[in-house]
Amino acid sequence: MNRSEVIGGSSRVLWKRIMDVTLTVIALPVVLPLMLCIGLWVKADSPGPALFRQQRVGQGGRMFNILKFRTMRAGSAEQGPAVTAAGDARITRAGAWLRRTKLDELPQLLNVLRGEMSLVGPRPEVPRYMALYEPAVRERILSVRPGITDLAALEFRDEERLLAAAPDVERAYVEQILPVKQRYYLDYVARHSVGGDVRILIKTLGALLGVGRGS
Repeated sequence: MNRSEVIGGSSRVLWKRIMDVTLTVIALPVVLPLMLCIGLWVKADSPGPALFRQQRVGQGGRMFNILKFRTMRAGSAEQGPAVTAAGDARITRAGAWLRRTKLDELPQLLNVLRGEMSLVGPRPEVPRYMALYEPAVRERILSVRPGITDLAALEFRDEERLLAAAPDVERAYVEQILPVKQRYYLDYVARHSVGGDVRILIKTLGALLGVGRGS
């Protein structure tokens, strides 16, 4: 890699971080009232904390606690597979709606502010699944900050419904879904740009608002 490529890469990382912080700071005052209402609903719907924390593998292999609104009965996340299928008995009534709308991911804006995540990037995996990647592939994927959304997340927006049909949820995830996600992640690392991130964010907003479904 020559000097111009290094400088270009550093500049891209800087502008990506500026975009992450700027958009997050703009979004937070808008979504904070919604987050407060969701937090109160989660606590009223089932006993336990409003937020769920789970260790994920971040950039460079550093571990961090990802933040989500709790969608399962308190303490039940460790009592089954690390992936969830639609109809999982651990999911609360509020949790089912939050998962369907993806609003359970809103607290990850705080992960973005803390520098642990980006708005766009490969979704962070739990250690047990990240360990399944070949070392060179794992190193490549972990060379960037994980993100709240990416093209793989959009492709597998109905992942829980797809897994519900599998006799072995975890095996189906590892053998059928994870390899496809890996290809998306590697392609993102190879091609990502600020402009590309903006396009993915627009596609994500469109999906959340129900625009272009079935296309």
